[in-house]
Amino acid sequence: MKSQASVSVPKKRRLSPEQRRQAILKAGMDVFAAQGFAASKLDSVADQAGVAKGTIYLHFKDKQDLFEQIILEAIGPILTRLDSVAQLPDMPTDILLAKVFQHFRTHVLETNKKDIIRLVMTEGPRFPAIATFYHREVISKFKALLSAIVKRGIERGENIDPALEQYPHLIVAPLLMSVIWDGLFADIDPLNVAGMLEAHQKLLIQG
Repeated sequence: MKSQASVSVPKKRRLSPEQRRQAILKAGMDVFAAQGFAASKLDSVADQAGVAKGTIYLHFKDKQDLFEQIILEAIGPILTRLDSVAQLPDMPTDILLAKVFQHFRTHVLETNKKDIIRLVMTEGPRFPAIATFYHREVISKFKALLSAIVKRGIERGENIDPALEQYPHLIVAPLLMSVIWDGLFADIDPLNVAGMLEAHQKLLIQG
């Protein structure tokens, strides 16, 4: 029988600074989604991440900085992938839009990233700095990407209303509606998002 002194206790693995940062980002996303931006406390984020509250300040200035970094970590790679899709040579606009819509469904609507959009919509009016940041880092870049897709299609002689280049909001509208619908009515009146986006894409190009 081993003496108490000889029994080895497994040491808890130390996380690297980047692993702690990622744990904080994930915990922040969970806490913000559950409680909203205003009600969320960094103490709750620290508890869920398994770190001391002071550790958060080694990586983020404050709660708003944490939220902004969550947006960049979650949405930045999606915009990069969409930009690579938009640059595909000689791809018809209707196919490009279909790829954009499919990417949105797969990487936003079917993940917790949709909670970021909901948070910005609900908390933005009370926290204008958040809305400004999201517009600069996400909305403006997405609008420019869609306008570039439409402009290239028009230059190729495709049957596209020129207004779409000026108002890419018309392309984005059903994407936002699907997020809102999913949050409010998914259980009582499920929306066939894929079907709706396919119909919308045809209307944009053929209508």
